[in-house]
Amino acid sequence: MINVAVLGYGTVGSGVVEVIEHNKEQVNKKAGIELHVKYILDLRDFPDDPYGDRVVHDFNLILQDQDVKIVCETMGGVGAAYQFTRQALEAGKSVCTSNKELVAKHGPELLEIAKAHNCNYLFEASVGGGIPIIRPLNSALTAEKIEGITGILNGTTNYILTKMETEGADFDSVLKRAQEKGYAERNPEADVEGHDACRKIAILSSLMLGKTVDSEKLYTEGITKITSDDFVYAKAANCSVKLLAMSRNFEDGSTLAMVAPCMISKENPLAMVNGVFNAVLVTGNMLGDSMYYGKGAGKLPTASAVVADVIDCARHQGKVITCFWDQEEAKLADVSETERAFFVRAKAHSVKDLEAAFPGGRVLTVEGRTQDVGYFTPVMKEKDFFAKYEKLGDSVLGRIRLA
Repeated sequence: MINVAVLGYGTVGSGVVEVIEHNKEQVNKKAGIELHVKYILDLRDFPDDPYGDRVVHDFNLILQDQDVKIVCETMGGVGAAYQFTRQALEAGKSVCTSNKELVAKHGPELLEIAKAHNCNYLFEASVGGGIPIIRPLNSALTAEKIEGITGILNGTTNYILTKMETEGADFDSVLKRAQEKGYAERNPEADVEGHDACRKIAILSSLMLGKTVDSEKLYTEGITKITSDDFVYAKAANCSVKLLAMSRNFEDGSTLAMVAPCMISKENPLAMVNGVFNAVLVTGNMLGDSMYYGKGAGKLPTASAVVADVIDCARHQGKVITCFWDQEEAKLADVSETERAFFVRAKAHSVKDLEAAFPGGRVLTVEGRTQDVGYFTPVMKEKDFFAKYEKLGDSVLGRIRLA
């Protein structure tokens, strides 16, 4: 029997216990040994909970118990979660986590500590919730030279954009509905401003390169400036608008990693990813494109991914599972120097100004709309686009990158 401790008995932590207990026969069979949740660490008591008798308040009980071999960190944040994770690994206990913030900030450091103490630090649930993507990058795709990763990595923003597209609703009203349904936090900044997706693409980029991509250095733009009017033009162009987390390698050894809303063709497989679902599109030099799709968040999908890591740790007791992610920082490309086309929405009288600023572009009009016009620029450097865009002043109403 292998004893497991769960740190944090919130949404994901309680889900981890539920998955282990509810699927006990399947979990134990796949692990090759019985798994038993011995401790649940939380500041609160849960007297009415069926597993309330396993709740403790002192982490040292877990740390000093040599029978505990695997720890599930589902606390979140980078304070106590970092300290507890580090101490557990130094004690030779493997740690499985859903904490994307901690993985993005301290991942390579914690991997090195785990390796030094002959245990494992696994984080499948940190990026795509229930979508398996970390393990494919570390195993199934190891023969590939990964050329790029593009993903819809945040269910909250994808839900909002989907409702804006299908219902013609405005951002604020859909955000309120998402909060009522529990898809968005009371303070939704991490989601709608793109920070959550940024941490996730930083983790995926780091695994793609084997070097560290610092999430705090990535260009990140959220969806708060996207309007229902933008979707009218997107529909006319047979496109959709998605918040994309993108990472692409260049021949000079640099990597472009960023998060931004983009207008994408309806033929793009990511355009079909709607609601709270997420997807990751991986491009390999031999395989080509492969896509991983599913629920990117939620209690049981995320918990399922954590428990899959627990099973992996149980199978590899005393062995280190290889993960290629060094502390050396990756060379990041300057976003302003990269090239792409843009969609610009402007006041109807501004067509000549748009054509003068972005010669060679294409005007897009929508029947019945007289107050504004759409314009697709040619491919150009981002810094050149923004220099000209800003000079147009009040004539322009918004812009979206094309992908």
